[in-house]
Amino acid sequence: MEKVYEDKIIHRMNRIEGQLHGITRMMKEEASCKDVVTQLSATRSAIDRVIGLVVSGNLIDCVTNDETADNHEQAVAEAVQLLLKSR
Repeated sequence: MEKVYEDKIIHRMNRIEGQLHGITRMMKEEASCKDVVTQLSATRSAIDRVIGLVVSGNLIDCVTNDETADNHEQAVAEAVQLLLKSR
């Protein structure tokens, strides 16, 4: 079976999960709003990076494994739509 997501992406997701648990703990401990928002922003940035990696990996895979020019254009259009949707 072919790996769909690289180990580095899974590792990033595990780190993000840890960040979220840490933020929840901060909230339960009534940390300052500034600290919580800072950590939430960092988590959002990490998720944005994962989205970029997933979309770019998918685009590269589609373009290199598909031999028709029409499908290349469609793959690029779909990748752009995914990026726009993530915003």
